Amino acid sequence: MEQVAVHPDPPPPELARTLDFAGYRWTAVGSAEDAARQEPVGGWAGAIVAADVDPDAAWALCRALRKRDTPVSPLLVLVSGSQLADLELRNELFDDFCLTPFHPSEVEARLKHLFWRGGDGVRPELVEYSGLVLNLETYQASISGRPLDLTYMEYELLKFLAQHPGKVFTREMLLSRVWGYEYYGGARTVDVHIRRLRAKLGEEHANLIQTVRSVGYRFGQSRWGA
Repeated sequence: MEQVAVHPDPPPPELARTLDFAGYRWTAVGSAEDAARQEPVGGWAGAIVAADVDPDAAWALCRALRKRDTPVSPLLVLVSGSQLADLELRNELFDDFCLTPFHPSEVEARLKHLFWRGGDGVRPELVEYSGLVLNLETYQASISGRPLDLTYMEYELLKFLAQHPGKVFTREMLLSRVWGYEYYGGARTVDVHIRRLRAKLGEEHANLIQTVRSVGYRFGQSRWGA
């Protein structure tokens, strides 16, 4: 995955957490000179600039990144509501903007759109379903933007189920596919992990994992809408 420049240095904690969770590789830069000095061999894959922290420094960096022989793009800026009126005057300095304080899922959505549009390979591998997001590179998970604190096997079980929405698996199948053929813990192990996952997903989302009576478990809706 390619490197993204992030301003300022250090970036706002919420921005750093959002990027880490989403699996983006990033480097904090404090100025245009700093960006040039730390630029990776293949160039910056894009930039995220928090212009609400130090507007003068932020816009100066955006201007420098855009005026290069090979302009840095995509470029996302984070601005406060009071800065909206100035955006038209700086329209050429960025590709998209997001208002602060921001919701992590909005920043992630805008970054996905920008990088997909540009055809860049910086998008992390994700499994997404009805508010659930699993990052397969960082082993992190969230539901409706709320991080989930999962053990390794809880994550593996949730990942397997989420990758096969609508399909019913017996406890024996889950033991074999998730824990492996050599595991002798018994079917009760699956029930315990399912119960823990539902608790961590919360009451609103616990029904993502459904019990199919006398058979096993299913993630999400069946293909027939049952």
